[in-house]
Amino acid sequence: MARIKYYYDTETCKYERVKVKTSDVILNALGILSLTIAMAAGLLTVYLYSNFFESPKELILKNEVKELEFYYQKLSKDIAHLSGILDGIEHRDDNIYRVVLGAEPIEKSVRHAGVGGADRYSDIREKDIAHEDLVIALNEKVDLLRRKLYIESKSQDEVVELAEKKEKLYAAIPAIQPISNKQLHALSSGYGLRTHPIYKVKKMHPGIDFAASIGTPIYATADGTISEVSVKFGGYGKLVEIDHGFGYRTRYAHMHEFAVRSGQNVKRGDLIGYVGDTGMSTAPHLHYEVLINGSKVNPVHYFYNDLTPAEYEKVLELASIENQSLGM
Repeated sequence: MARIKYYYDTETCKYERVKVKTSDVILNALGILSLTIAMAAGLLTVYLYSNFFESPKELILKNEVKELEFYYQKLSKDIAHLSGILDGIEHRDDNIYRVVLGAEPIEKSVRHAGVGGADRYSDIREKDIAHEDLVIALNEKVDLLRRKLYIESKSQDEVVELAEKKEKLYAAIPAIQPISNKQLHALSSGYGLRTHPIYKVKKMHPGIDFAASIGTPIYATADGTISEVSVKFGGYGKLVEIDHGFGYRTRYAHMHEFAVRSGQNVKRGDLIGYVGDTGMSTAPHLHYEVLINGSKVNPVHYFYNDLTPAEYEKVLELASIENQSLGM
């Protein structure tokens, strides 16, 4: 029940009852209703804003996360691209370079070996950062790529060293004829059983004879060091021997004059002396031998560098004829 209100009337000196107009009641009711509606709208706005709309700070953070995810994906793609390039280099290393150089390929277990021991990413886990798994996964990819690059770098150093040794090996292998013999007429006696020019019996002829006039230039057939310059009245007569390394040696016998001295370094094709008729020789010629680890082998197999396939076939045919040698 509504309270009855009174006011003091100074003219009548009495308390008079306050008369409330209907319009005032309606206005008061509308005011309360408006205030209630305004408060409800405010509360609803706060609720909706906090649950369905993002604050400026949240928008900034969300954009930063999107930006970080973009760069993460970009870095992941870049790492995958670099890893693909490295895989190609590793493939060429194992299947081309090392095959050509006669080396074993690197084991895959070595190339992809992980790093053991304690957790390498414990510091990241301890920080409890957002997107921890993504950060650790990216670090793992980078570490794997770093290890593979390190192993391949060491492998490339080894390949370079092997190539340098192989280059020296190729230079050390006798590969040309010791005298100019473009017409292939100079080869007079080959390697194997031949009739001895003095004893007239078949004996092992451990080299090849090149018939040539006295003074014909003689050339080193491979790079090496002059290991012997000697003069004998019998046997080889005036002799030059070259140590080529890697177990290869060559001998040049029955020479007329020397053009080198003991201990001198020579290259393939360098002049070392001249054809003669010294020692146990029946005519001017050069007796030429090739030795591998001390064993005498057929020199005809080492003329491939200055002959065409057809010329090499002809040399093989000439060297196979069982005739008389011109010296021992």
